[in-house]
Formats: sequence, C-alpha cells, structure tokens
Amino acid sequence: MAISVDTVYQKVLALANKEQRGYVTPQEFNLFADQAQKEIFEQYFYDIDQYRRRPNNDHAYGDILTNLEDKVSYFKRYDENVSTSLDADGNVYFDNDLVYRLGMVKVRDQANKHNYVAEEMRAEEEFELYQTSPLHGGPGSISAYSKERPVYWKTKSNSSDVGGEGISIRIYPAPKVSTTYNAATDGEVTISYIKHPNKPNWGYVVVNDKPLYNSSTSTNFELHPAEESELVYRILAFAGIAIEKPQLTQIAAGLEGAKVQQEKQ
Repeated sequence: MAISVDTVYQKVLALANKEQRGYVTPQEFNLFADQAQKEIFEQYFYDIDQYRRRPNNDHAYGDILTNLEDKVSYFKRYDENVSTSLDADGNVYFDNDLVYRLGMVKVRDQANKHNYVAEEMRAEEEFELYQTSPLHGGPGSISAYSKERPVYWKTKSNSSDVGGEGISIRIYPAPKVSTTYNAATDGEVTISYIKHPNKPNWGYVVVNDKPLYNSSTSTNFELHPAEESELVYRILAFAGIAIEKPQLTQIAAGLEGAKVQQEKQ
C-alpha cells in the first residue's frame, strides 16, 4: 500500500502551473510532503475518537470508523523483538524511533519460557503509590509485582549513550540485560505499536539544469491510496504560503473543503 510520490508531485505542479501561481521546487515539495503526511496521519486518531461516539454503519464499505481503522492497520506492528539495554538510571531502553504509539509490552521469562504482559503505569509516582499502599501487601502478596506480573512506565532516559533517541521505559522487575545478549538466559522484551509513516522523498538527478525523477532514491507515501487527493491539496496549500500566492492556498482549501464535505455527508 503506497502512493507514488512522483504522481503526487506531478499533480501539484500541474495544478500550480494551471493557475499560473509559480513553481514548486523538489526541495520545497519534499518538505511539504512530509508535513502533509504527518498531519493526515495524526488526524486519523482524532477522527477515530470522534466517530467511535457515533452509531456504526452496517454497510461493509460505508462505515467511516471501519475505514479509518483500516487506514491505521497498515502501520500496526505486533510482538516485535527489541534490543534492550540499561541506561544510567536503570531504565530499560530500546532504540526504536519508528514507534508512534506504544501499545503492548511483553517480557519473556526464560526460566519458564513464558511471555508476560506488562501493565502500564501512568508514571513512576503511580508505581511508588502502589508500592507504599497498605493494600499492596508486601513481597509475596497477590498484589506484589513480580516476573509473572511486570509493570512499566514511560520515562526520559538520562544516559549519554542513548542520546535522547528512541523510547525509554522502566520495567519492574527489570529483565536481565547484558552487553552481549544471550537468548538462553536474558529477558526478552517484545512490543506492539503503531509506527511512524516513512518520510516521503522525491529523489532526482539534474540533467541540463532540470531535475528528473529518480525512483531508486525516492520514497513513496505510506498512506492509504484514498489519501492521494488530500495530499495534493495540502501540499498545494503549503506551496501557496511559501511562494506568497494566497490564491493558490485558497484554491487548495476549497478543493479540500469539498472533499471533506463529501466524506461527512
């Protein structure tokens, strides 16, 4: 599932030139394309929340909520192994900058060959509150956290080795992590998540002072094919702002508005 970055660029150029509003350079297009894809992708989650509060449509292809979840499903990843390490504060860290929304975290206990789902805490303060609560019962109680009942919370890593990239979480009890991973003895961490869409890029080579499309250095949009027109309109709107042609932005806004109105009738 992908949308050709070249097709979108050619449509943007055709519409901009048709209105005699100027030329969009490849560098500008790539910047606008990335921003447009991010905005469309982020909007999925707000729309899903909105339409969940409405009655469902029984038609297999006409239910908006089903269509939205179908668009997001392409970005879902399940039970992927991550290479973990410990930072200076004892946070179990995994470097995965593709994660957009972290879902399920599982910790494998190699002793009994079983995966345990870690319960998410909102913050370390919530964990400390449970640990000090009279209802906790202390070690060995049914409410005590253990390898069979791990928990985790998201945190900021303070390790200089980490460099602030990826995702840092604290897992308790922390799985064993060694410099050289040993699958027979070390705790395994797997995650399910929604990934970021890949950054689009219209690659090119310059021939006679003109950029020509180069598919080998290009990256297509990862969005659902139904979003092609939305991408074109949003990129046109950004281009109108950049080249100081408000009429182009107005035209793009009008086209996008008509599309949204059609979808929500």
